[in-house]
Amino acid sequence: MERKTNNNILVPTDFSEVASNALGHAVKVAQTYKNEITLVNIIDEGFFGGLFGSGNQAELVREAVENRLNKLAEEIESTHGIKVHKRIDSGRIYKVISKIANDENFDSIIMGSHGANGLEQVIGSNASRTIQYAEVPVVVVKNNNVGEGYKTIVMPIDLSIESRQKVDWGIHLAKQFNSEIHIAYQGSSDEFTNNRINANVKAVEHQLEKSGVKFVCSEIEDKLLENFATEIISYAANVKADMILVMTDTEPNLAERILGTYTQQIVNRSPVPVMCIHPKETAFTYYY
Repeated sequence: MERKTNNNILVPTDFSEVASNALGHAVKVAQTYKNEITLVNIIDEGFFGGLFGSGNQAELVREAVENRLNKLAEEIESTHGIKVHKRIDSGRIYKVISKIANDENFDSIIMGSHGANGLEQVIGSNASRTIQYAEVPVVVVKNNNVGEGYKTIVMPIDLSIESRQKVDWGIHLAKQFNSEIHIAYQGSSDEFTNNRINANVKAVEHQLEKSGVKFVCSEIEDKLLENFATEIISYAANVKADMILVMTDTEPNLAERILGTYTQQIVNRSPVPVMCIHPKETAFTYYY
């Protein structure tokens, strides 16, 4: 089954430093895959009501945003030769981002993890919510410059069938960036569970090997005082990873709502860019 895409990367921007970092990643990806970029500035639904009462003032703010978008788009097009689209919208930031991406079949979303105050609306606090609503891949960037691309990718694997859906995306990236994928998993003291985990890992290794992708496989030590998300972040730092590739947790249980889901923990705490893949409802691994 082929995934529909408009060959366009959606990049929310509030003109902050982290938004600029995310845009740098989007430019690199667009150059690599011949994508176009859509810059979107979203004015939070409570912004005008709280700070600007009159229509004239609201129009001035919108005009200022439009001017900054135009300037930014011109810089990207002239420097990198990438086609850039611009749009301004309003509403709940994470809902607007997700709706645009889902309804218009965007290839992916690349966004910063936190923003600034005032006119530079905060978008980063919406990142963890965006990955819950968006049906397209979301790359969350903090203060990392893209450099030469995603040369080292950490890909955690667990027992879930959905966990293996990210493998095709790992291959998709690795073939373009000549990446090495680090399969990371956590064993179990229970023999039956451990055998299932090992079988899942072997299946992933076989798929990567068949695709000609470089990879290494590492078992993450099960420490009593740490959780898997913490261990993955630490492992990514140790191998100097350029990206962590995870599945989106769509239905957190009560404990996860309190502590934050596995994916949210990684997105919120990892200094390394995180690519989140929305799981597809199928009894088998979904292939793009």
